[in-house]
Amino acid sequence: MNDMTNQRVLRLELLAAKIRRNTLDICMQRGGYAGQGVALADVAACLYFDEMRDDGEGWFYDRFILSNGHDAIMTYGALAEHGSYSMEDLRTYNADGTWVDQSPIEGQLGFEITAGSLGQGPSQTAGIAWGERMKGNNKRMYCLFSDGELQEGNVWEAAMFAAHQKLSNMVWIIDNNDLQATSRTQDVLGVEPVPEKFASFGCFARRVDGHSIPDILAAFAEAKTITDRPYVMVLDTRIFAGIDCLEEALPRAHYVAKHQADWDAGLAEINATITNLERQING
Repeated sequence: MNDMTNQRVLRLELLAAKIRRNTLDICMQRGGYAGQGVALADVAACLYFDEMRDDGEGWFYDRFILSNGHDAIMTYGALAEHGSYSMEDLRTYNADGTWVDQSPIEGQLGFEITAGSLGQGPSQTAGIAWGERMKGNNKRMYCLFSDGELQEGNVWEAAMFAAHQKLSNMVWIIDNNDLQATSRTQDVLGVEPVPEKFASFGCFARRVDGHSIPDILAAFAEAKTITDRPYVMVLDTRIFAGIDCLEEALPRAHYVAKHQADWDAGLAEINATITNLERQING
């Protein structure tokens, strides 16, 4: 890895660490989907700070659509680093009367659709991608959805449509963490092998280590070379990955409300990670 590439990865690793810290800060007030936000910090850093182009007016030219509302914590954590949300606002996450909802609605800053009605995002993204192409725009569409959503039939209708229309301006990102509200995904209704299923519908699908920034960057780069079909990034993730003390000590859970000592330990570890990365970047 050359110096320029190494600095790029280190910069994104630092942003991912800060997104993890933001996630804990937000969720420690009332609990929440902290495990997912921590686990998705690496793809969030790559997506918001390297992959999506800016519009020159402080926002993004490309479009991101969140399907699963519980992963909104990833977007909140990233947009705090972007400067679009203050941490003071985000600390009201899920409070009575807040505008920082756990499952955001269409029109809230950073959210294109009303998230949380599972399985809707892929089809809406395909429709938006088709519309943008018909208008002659070169915008790229990105949609994050969960492995549990693969149990919804309209995801596969969207895959059939997207492949038929050759929507190569679209990347679907699947948070493949084998966990849903009641149990492991494979125990509720198994969805594997995920890449092979999407490939059978005519998509280009790749399994990617969701905690490797070089691998995520390589997948985004590869997606731009695929010009005749949609690209599906099957992102294998682990709840709380990136904060060892929480990943090792806490049970795998869809939603968490932990003791203060757990949050404090997680914050101490991620702050140490941030300090170490800043030292490497600054030489």
